Amino acid sequence: MRRLSLSSRLALLFAACTAVVSLFAGVLFSSASEAHFIELDQQLLDGKLIGLRRALHDLQSSDSQVRLAEELSRQADLSLRITGSDGKRWYDSSTQLPDELPRQPGLSTLNHDGTDYRVLNAPLFTDKPDSPQLTLLLDITHHQHFLQRMQHLIWLTVGLSALATALLGAWAARSGLRPLRRMSAVASGVSAQSLNARLPEDDMPPELAEMAHNFNAMLGRLDDSFQRLSAFSADIAHELRTPLSNLLTHTQVTLTRPRPIEDYREALHSNLEELQWMAQLVNDMLYLAKADHGLLMPKRESLDLAEEADVLLEFFAPLAEDAQMTLSREGSARINGDRSMLRRALSNLLDNALRFTPVQGDVRVKIVDQPKDLSLTVENSGAGVCAELLPRLFDRFYRADPSRHEGSSEHAGLGLAITQSIVRAHGGQIHCESADGWTRFVIELPKGD
Repeated sequence: MRRLSLSSRLALLFAACTAVVSLFAGVLFSSASEAHFIELDQQLLDGKLIGLRRALHDLQSSDSQVRLAEELSRQADLSLRITGSDGKRWYDSSTQLPDELPRQPGLSTLNHDGTDYRVLNAPLFTDKPDSPQLTLLLDITHHQHFLQRMQHLIWLTVGLSALATALLGAWAARSGLRPLRRMSAVASGVSAQSLNARLPEDDMPPELAEMAHNFNAMLGRLDDSFQRLSAFSADIAHELRTPLSNLLTHTQVTLTRPRPIEDYREALHSNLEELQWMAQLVNDMLYLAKADHGLLMPKRESLDLAEEADVLLEFFAPLAEDAQMTLSREGSARINGDRSMLRRALSNLLDNALRFTPVQGDVRVKIVDQPKDLSLTVENSGAGVCAELLPRLFDRFYRADPSRHEGSSEHAGLGLAITQSIVRAHGGQIHCESADGWTRFVIELPKGD
């Protein structure tokens, strides 16, 4: 079976609610009307009972029957039966009265031959235990007809109101769900070529404004990811084209004529360097792919960051000495993390700092210990980085140096991206600041358990 649409469900829900409310109100009104008629009948019969007792006060009186007939004539729809204390029938004001009448005292209802009666049983003399019994019968057929017509009207009202509410509810639901249809239309039109489509958030009702905002944010993330993926694919081809071309050219030139064994050995060494760089590039790309899929699972061991930084500073000391640079470290802290991954991240930052620090410049590592987290800063003196370039420093294959060399076997522009992946795998964040002749890469990491 085909599932009902949301508009149909809302319309049926509105109709059901309206029908229930109308039916409840109708039943309540019908019960109140019936109770009101019973109360009026009770008052009427009580009044007639007083008059009849007065007329029949002296049964032996000659004019008692005259007064009784006169009293009954005032209410055409009232009938009377008098029975003795032994149950024998003494008097019937009408020949159409049923033989058997209710005997319980008080008010009751009786239906006989299509006629409805309100019956009141009461003693003629309240102070005599063997008093004759008066049974007053009030024809209430017109009351019952009124109640029946009212019940029919109630059912008709319930049906019409449910139908009207269903139609109005369907229209209201369809109008109210128009933003959802618009959202569906935008979603159906989204493709790799139209990720820039957005929903107008200002026209959305408050209940859908947040959904529209999240939908637009999702499209923005998809657009950004698609652009990054496209750029990443182009960069991969860009980076691999030159070394592959070099390998092919060098190999073809070497094979054009017979050469001494030393020439072949030199050619193989040259090709090996290019192949090693390409292998490292592929490994770095695989490492970033694992990071994108959350597959980097750092080990947790207690580390002294000061010791780890000193080991790397000692490794880079010869390079710094050749460039007359000063390496230093301040502060210390302990952290639970992966030794090899953190060393790789710090090594990338130090390598990056040494490459962009001028002769006789400074490279500093600062560690600040805090109760719940810590910060590790690698800063270097020299020309700063433009503010508009700072957000792109962690993009893959991005080089801030405008004199970018294609297929350079020295730096492929993946170091900072790998560093960011390692920091995020440890639950931290990294950002870059550049001002007053200093460029700082700040890592903020939780200490862990």
